[in-house]
Amino acid sequence: MVLWHWIETTLKTYPELAIFLTVALGYWVGGLKLKSFSLGAVTGTLLVGVIIGQIGIDISSQVKSVFFIMFLFSVGFGVGPQFVKGLASDGLPQAIFAVVISCLCLGSVYLAAVLAGYGPGLAAGLLAGTQTISASIGLATDSINHLNLSPDEIKNQLDQIPVAYAISYLFGTIGTGWIIAFLGPKLLGIDLVKECQRYEKEMSHGEPEGGIQSAWNQYVIRAFKLANGTPIISKKIADVENMTSNRVFIEAIRRNNKTIDFDDNSVLQQGDILAVSGRYDDLVELSHHLEEINDAELLKIPVESVDVLITSKHADNKTLLELSKLPVARGVYLKRIRRGSLSVDIPVQAQTKLHRGDIVTVVGSKKHVDSIIAEFGFADQPTSITNMVFVGSGIVLGGFIGAIVVPIAGVPITLSTAGGALIAGLVFGWLRSFNPKLGNVPSATLWFMNSVGLNIFIAVVGITAGPGFISGVKQVGFELFFWGMFATAAPMILAPLIGKYIFKFDPAINLGCCGGARTSTASVAMVADVAKSNVPMLGYTVPYAVSNTLLTLWGMVIIMLLR
Repeated sequence: MVLWHWIETTLKTYPELAIFLTVALGYWVGGLKLKSFSLGAVTGTLLVGVIIGQIGIDISSQVKSVFFIMFLFSVGFGVGPQFVKGLASDGLPQAIFAVVISCLCLGSVYLAAVLAGYGPGLAAGLLAGTQTISASIGLATDSINHLNLSPDEIKNQLDQIPVAYAISYLFGTIGTGWIIAFLGPKLLGIDLVKECQRYEKEMSHGEPEGGIQSAWNQYVIRAFKLANGTPIISKKIADVENMTSNRVFIEAIRRNNKTIDFDDNSVLQQGDILAVSGRYDDLVELSHHLEEINDAELLKIPVESVDVLITSKHADNKTLLELSKLPVARGVYLKRIRRGSLSVDIPVQAQTKLHRGDIVTVVGSKKHVDSIIAEFGFADQPTSITNMVFVGSGIVLGGFIGAIVVPIAGVPITLSTAGGALIAGLVFGWLRSFNPKLGNVPSATLWFMNSVGLNIFIAVVGITAGPGFISGVKQVGFELFFWGMFATAAPMILAPLIGKYIFKFDPAINLGCCGGARTSTASVAMVADVAKSNVPMLGYTVPYAVSNTLLTLWGMVIIMLLR
């Protein structure tokens, strides 16, 4: 008892220790798995915070404000390129779909709150839990603080947010995944596996034998000498590289005992020694016409694998097949495409289109990889340095804009500083997709701002609400759980049908669009598992970027609707 009294007194005296204890235990609890299900760090942190908060700990509200505004800027920064692309290009139907589904999500929560007679606090928690959009809690908190209520009434409403969130989150997560992955194909009347196979076949149209995607270890480099009578003497390099079933690449030429520079129009001469890269089978085919020799020095060609951030308009919206035919693509092999703030893997097929902001992994000789980087973007090299001038000024600029209050019909309307930071993040993230030199924000920093920023905010919410949490659960528990089921299920049952009959989405990507529009990464992962393909991910990124922004802003809107 003496030890417990000392711990309790210490946590009350030093609330910063209570915050970090909550975050540490929250990540641990959130990471525990029951088969494939886990609560996640946010819910784990909230529950731990509620338990620790039972002892009564006073924490300045400024703490959660600082971390929440940092979190929202990182959210906008991560989804900025896909958000803007969805509004401005061929992703527009998916962006509009995301707006429609986001509005359905808001409408279902609003209807449930009105029918059940819930106030702003329970409605905000219901929104955050049923739509698994924890970020909305921050904007809802700001809006409740500006309501014309007494301090006690405001505190009562704020304490109800985590109650409703905790009760509705479980079905919000599991229910969404089950509806999209298992009920979704039945609603659409499709065999998802066959639809994805059909889509992959269509996406492979024009693909060379052996596939558009090939890892470097499937390729070899051999040396050949052009002896007297060799049929490719006096031919241009571009013609020689296209002689085999799949293209091979001349990496180096030694002429008269000197390594020479060359281009596609260079003409080969008798006595040249060539270093040629390509698939093993193609080099065997080439050896039928050439004399293979052992030239260890010529074959010492630096080979590297590099992640390239696509920023060039010349690569944007171009298919991999189109890009593979460009002279600059010679000698470079594509392994992987990642897209969006969550870096989801996109199928590597001939008809797959690259987008600005994509990160592609290419492999080849250093010379050729450098050419690709110079033409299409920047090497996404690992770094630990963050440009805090870029980040700090973005948050401040967005905060100033968000702080502007516009009276409409006597009602003060404002984005709040947090909402402004979200918008600034969108703009800054989009600008950086054109020119990464504007400001470096490593992925590790982005993760910290996103995950830790949100969870410290949630920790403070849980600790502060702790004393009144249990009585709140007793008051609204079972009833709110069923209203939560309605608010989760209604939009997700309608979404596949809206995607099919109104937006005419391809069945293979329809459910990916639905998961993105609900910002449910877990549900799309379940869809991909059921489909035995990552094709559904092609419909995920644009709706995710749009809905992640809107659902966060709905935290403010739901309070305005119920004020």
